[in-house]
Amino acid sequence: MTRADGVMISGGGPVGLICALGLARQGVPVTVFERNETLLDDPRAATTHPATLELLDELGLEEEMRKAGLVAPIFQFWDRISGDLIAEFDHALLAGETRFPYVVQCEQFKTASIALRHLQAEPNADVLFGHEVVDLSVGEDAVTVTVRNSEGTFTRSARYLIGADGGRSLVRKAAGIVFEGFTFPEQFMVLTTPFDFLTHRGYSYRSYFADPHEWCNCFKVAADGPPGLWRTVYPTNPDATEEELLSDEAVQARLQKFFPRDGDYEVVHRNLYRVHQRVAETFRRGRVLLAGDAAHVNNPIGGMGLNGGIQDAVNLAEKLAKVWHGRGSATLLDLYDRQRRTITTEFVQAQTIQNKKRLEAKDEATRQANFRDLRETAADPERAKAFLMRSSMLDAQRRAAALAMT
Repeated sequence: MTRADGVMISGGGPVGLICALGLARQGVPVTVFERNETLLDDPRAATTHPATLELLDELGLEEEMRKAGLVAPIFQFWDRISGDLIAEFDHALLAGETRFPYVVQCEQFKTASIALRHLQAEPNADVLFGHEVVDLSVGEDAVTVTVRNSEGTFTRSARYLIGADGGRSLVRKAAGIVFEGFTFPEQFMVLTTPFDFLTHRGYSYRSYFADPHEWCNCFKVAADGPPGLWRTVYPTNPDATEEELLSDEAVQARLQKFFPRDGDYEVVHRNLYRVHQRVAETFRRGRVLLAGDAAHVNNPIGGMGLNGGIQDAVNLAEKLAKVWHGRGSATLLDLYDRQRRTITTEFVQAQTIQNKKRLEAKDEATRQANFRDLRETAADPERAKAFLMRSSMLDAQRRAAALAMT
């Protein structure tokens, strides 16, 4: 069997590489085309939830990710106005539900690097960096892509093509799949500092700050090793320019508003990015399938975007391998679409939108009602466990597994 008889994946980020690894481990020839020359040191997406850790453990990746990242069993909600700790949740309540009652803070480029090392050991897998899929055509028995590299263009065919090529997915567009949803008017800003918020402020590795004008997420990553780095995320004024928002004066003012201290913060990274809530109208069109950001994007509050993408990748690899080996019909791929799209729309989109509304609520009565609900939930072990089952995505995974074709 040759690669032409296998599966092609456009996109060599964590979703594409994990999907490729799942396929290769099940004996499916796979080729990954990645337009960048190397893995990108992308500062976004670090939180890996228990539901995702379970899947990564089956691929032999969880322990390496845990060692490369930080274990974060606790997360907190704070009120920026009063400075009060509103609620604290401990994943230890999930000990009877999962082997991984914690979150691992592992930056997505580390996740991709770990997956790549494992994939490169698979004899039936190729990863081609500096190769960009620029067009595709779908036949009755195969998909043909046009690939561009430094030497020009060439074509390659395979039984199936997976688009894991990000929110601006060429594969999705070329397949004529509509990306339904909306874009937030405000950009989100990420400011990264070595300032130790745990030691000096008592903040957990994942902390969320409600504010009627300007909420904040604050979380720690391992970076290159101790003492690690803290990333803070904020919404921005849609009318301000990038130059205004990222100036030294504006950056220091933003940090000091939330976390006042004597002297300036050391800021090692600053970035702005657009945020969307969109879902592809289908995750499958014939022999073309979508996964990760190519299929769905959402705001980062709660850390569910990359988790959803990895869950797509594992689900799709399992079903596509059965189809490829003749152990199931192509209806399994429709089931992939139903399971993953249902969870994306009913859970991830709804949950992340609600997470944002909770932090940015402006009406004081609404804010205080939110705080009461969080306090009462955290104080009741049964309610707290139910809350954690949702936030850890365990409920979503179980819901997906229960869905069948009608």
